[in-house]
Amino acid sequence: MLMAHPAVLKNLIEQYETLRILQAENGSAEVRQRMDDIAYTLCVSTGTRDVDTALIAARHQLPGALPEDDSLLTG
Repeated sequence: MLMAHPAVLKNLIEQYETLRILQAENGSAEVRQRMDDIAYTLCVSTGTRDVDTALIAARHQLPGALPEDDSLLTG
């Protein structure tokens, strides 16, 4: 499986988290669509099928993450 560059994964995580905040604040269709697009890209980039698993997998591929480190899950 191809691995996404950590910088790409970090950017996708940051975008998704920002959009999640925007969705909670205003819930616009544009924000929801962008979240869906980012979620899809995260899933493809990490070889997963749902965004929560994709976020965990992406965070574990970032520099400094330890295989047993789940502290990134509460980020």
